[in-house]
Amino acid sequence: MTVDATETVTLTPLDSSPKHRLGEWGATAICGNDITSSCLYVAALATIYGGAYAPLCLLLVGGVLYLYRWIYAEVGDALPLNGGAYNCLLNTTSKFRASMAACMTILSYMATGVISASAAMHYAQNLVPGLPVDGATVALLGLFAVLSIIGITESSAVAVGIFALHLLTLAAFCLIGVVRLVRDPSMLIANWHAPTEVSLGTAVFFGFAAALLGISGFESSCNFIEEQEEGVFPKTLRNMWLAVVVFNPLICLLVLGVMPVATVQAHKEDLLAFTGVQMAGGWLRTVIAIDATLVLSGAVLTAYVGTVGLVRRLTLDRCLPQPLLKENRWRRTSHRIILAFFLLCVSILWITRGQLETLAGVYTISFLGVMGWFAVGNILLKVKRRQLPRRYRAGWPTVVTALAAIVLGLIGNVILNPDYVWVFLGYFLPAAGLISVMLWRTSLLKACLFVLRAALSRVPALNRKLSRVIIQRINTINEVRFVFFTRGDSRKSLNDVMLYVRDNEQTKRLRVAFVYETKMEIPPDLAEDLAFLDEVYPEINVDFVTVRGVFGPELIERLSREWRIPKNYMFIGSPAGNFPHRVAELGGVRLII
Repeated sequence: MTVDATETVTLTPLDSSPKHRLGEWGATAICGNDITSSCLYVAALATIYGGAYAPLCLLLVGGVLYLYRWIYAEVGDALPLNGGAYNCLLNTTSKFRASMAACMTILSYMATGVISASAAMHYAQNLVPGLPVDGATVALLGLFAVLSIIGITESSAVAVGIFALHLLTLAAFCLIGVVRLVRDPSMLIANWHAPTEVSLGTAVFFGFAAALLGISGFESSCNFIEEQEEGVFPKTLRNMWLAVVVFNPLICLLVLGVMPVATVQAHKEDLLAFTGVQMAGGWLRTVIAIDATLVLSGAVLTAYVGTVGLVRRLTLDRCLPQPLLKENRWRRTSHRIILAFFLLCVSILWITRGQLETLAGVYTISFLGVMGWFAVGNILLKVKRRQLPRRYRAGWPTVVTALAAIVLGLIGNVILNPDYVWVFLGYFLPAAGLISVMLWRTSLLKACLFVLRAALSRVPALNRKLSRVIIQRINTINEVRFVFFTRGDSRKSLNDVMLYVRDNEQTKRLRVAFVYETKMEIPPDLAEDLAFLDEVYPEINVDFVTVRGVFGPELIERLSREWRIPKNYMFIGSPAGNFPHRVAELGGVRLII
């Protein structure tokens, strides 16, 4: 163990300009375009399985979303960092579990891109008759891949414009539909009294399961929470909830007031455009088709942006191969991630043959998995990070009820379409396998070394050469240094730190740093405790340093530069209520105890 109780780091002010942050409507528009675009196809899916009870199913989904409003608000206030479920679990449980949630999130983004592009092209057929939907879907996915590579990402001003147009279009649709329904409610009454092949409970259960697709995109706001102004995040959750609980059930009710349930299934790909013709003629169909094409295309771009950000974060955390971080020289964008995402989207489109129900099934399974993980993360936050300050708290009944509803919805979707599970697993398992290999690659390399030495014992020259290559690779992986900032923690807490590093990070080097203003603050037993743990864990070399200064964002930034250690390789314990900074201000420093 190396101990240096005299090292002093001189701090100087950082020259940094204030970061532009999104206000309420800019942030709401970016995530609102995603979640409200689902109303263009969720009414059809809910009606297929729920029949005349589909509006009730969508209302129940709105109730579940109300519960999740508070779950997300608590997590976002306690851990205001980008990354969604991955970030929540990374700061409350193991890296492996967090990575599994990230796999589901990536698959959800992939399904988002495909289903949005496919639905956009189905609506575009109303503008360009005879448009080949599958080919046009691939072309749209390719277009946004190119735009992402050349550096065009989602602009809040453009998002606000599309969102405003979308809300006006939906409002006009609803107003015209309500007037028509009041004048002639006969079709709604006929649908309500029509005989059904299933019971009320069965229709509501499966309709609820299918209708959960209508809240997909709710998680998008927490993926860019650091770009939002203080206090904006809970407002985006409220605004998204209001849009979903008002528009989704109402649109579904109005559709049932225009056409029989059987007709809904026949026009599920562009239901609102077809309904617009029945309500007011071709002009309304054209308006809806233009709006749907725009807002669904915006959801495709959101999928690209979200995937690139999450994959980069996973790669920086050593969960994915480092070559994915390669950037092109002319635009400095991650073209390898973008192209890989495009190819995966095309493959899932080919496997599902572009069928809306199949795509929605895969989408719903992955999306519900992410929502479930987020509720689990909230529970872990309550148990393991009780002292972490936050202004919003979701009660235990809220979290348990929301998680149970999501699990029921997941079960319903699996029962409805068991074949879709295999499509989901076909993408999830390879991704999970790749991450598992990355997280445990030193153990796998050691196993390979053992087998190699036994198999090539009679060829000593080749054995030595290959063994040297493997050992060098293991040493390179383990040379990465991590930092833990201690407050003078007990020996038990420090032991928990060692266990976390051993079980979650591939390294042999841990620097434990104590920040002080006067030397009297340095705990007299700290060096002795760390020396003891250094002996207990011989596989980790503990380097103890003391740093004069005030612990905060400026010190972390400076030490990250001087020690050449990324901030996401730095750990702290859970701060108490008197901590003067928010976790987001520390630049990605991880909570591990």
